Amino acid sequence: MLKIEGLRAEIDGQEILKGLDLEVGKGEIHAIMGPNGSGKSTLSNVLMGHPRYEVTGGAITFMGEDVFELEADERAKLGMFLAFQYPSEVPGVSVANFLRTAVNSVREEELSPMAMYKLIQEKMKIMQMDPKFAERYLNEGFSGGEKKRNEILQMLMLEPKLAIMDETDSGLDIDALQVVAKGVNELRGPEFSAVIITHYQRILRYIEPDHVHVMLDGRIVTSGGKELALELEDKGYDYVRQEFGAGTQS
Repeated sequence: MLKIEGLRAEIDGQEILKGLDLEVGKGEIHAIMGPNGSGKSTLSNVLMGHPRYEVTGGAITFMGEDVFELEADERAKLGMFLAFQYPSEVPGVSVANFLRTAVNSVREEELSPMAMYKLIQEKMKIMQMDPKFAERYLNEGFSGGEKKRNEILQMLMLEPKLAIMDETDSGLDIDALQVVAKGVNELRGPEFSAVIITHYQRILRYIEPDHVHVMLDGRIVTSGGKELALELEDKGYDYVRQEFGAGTQS
């Protein structure tokens, strides 16, 4: 589904990604772990086409398409989705109107207002969200947990082929973490893949990964199964630095 080869990228003249390789197959859940400054969030932004980042080398293909030839909205229409670490507030635009616009923009045929209403209510029920939530302005005055639930609600509505989750678990209590995980597991299947970017192992207790990767200094330095996340929690990232001789430049 996704193939990244020798990816190099920089921001404001500083190189962040330094030859990163990754392959994600259909139906696979991948976790990317690493300390602050290792390049995890840069990877997610480059995948979705953030204009501040300059790609200086390598290639990314998604569903056989050259990602660099596509604008951010075209990547979304192809089936890519990014759940932000810090979702933006959009005053004046209700959650319902935002979802309606987003869903219809990636579908070949627009849903009728009644079908859209039913779909929003169905997905909000999965996320244990009050129906009145849809009337609020997007992320305005939302708690951290509400913002993250709203990100997963968007994912459930859009039904992407690939979800990139940039530290969606940060700042969540156990209850909110379980609800977020429930949303991801709801989509899990042979046509859905996810890249979960995280510092900690705790979200992986609720979303079992097929593969775990460790990122340091702009590269993936080692990979393994779910047991690798437990090993990291036990030994810490210093163990990986010593093992692979990688730094932690941002």
